[in-house]
Amino acid sequence: MSGGWQGSTRKAELPANWYTELRPFVLTRDKNRCQEVIDGALCARPANQVDHIGDRDDHRPENLQALCEDCHGRKSSRQGNAARWAVRRQRPKERHPGLF
Repeated sequence: MSGGWQGSTRKAELPANWYTELRPFVLTRDKNRCQEVIDGALCARPANQVDHIGDRDDHRPENLQALCEDCHGRKSSRQGNAARWAVRRQRPKERHPGLF
């Protein structure tokens, strides 16, 4: 398996009631419709995933939203790319090997 949850500890970080209470509550509250706003309009496709809007360790329902698989993948990809670029910007610029 490549990508996805491979090598991730995220499932272990979720609260014990994630699958029994929180996830079903959010999906029901959002009427199983994706809450992602695309070009000013709600996606509203059938949602099968629950996403943290802000802090990934804040599991309160007001910080959670239902998303479809496509929107969740795009959001996670954007966040991962932003994190990678933040690290790249912090590294000192390497000198050219021919200039040592």
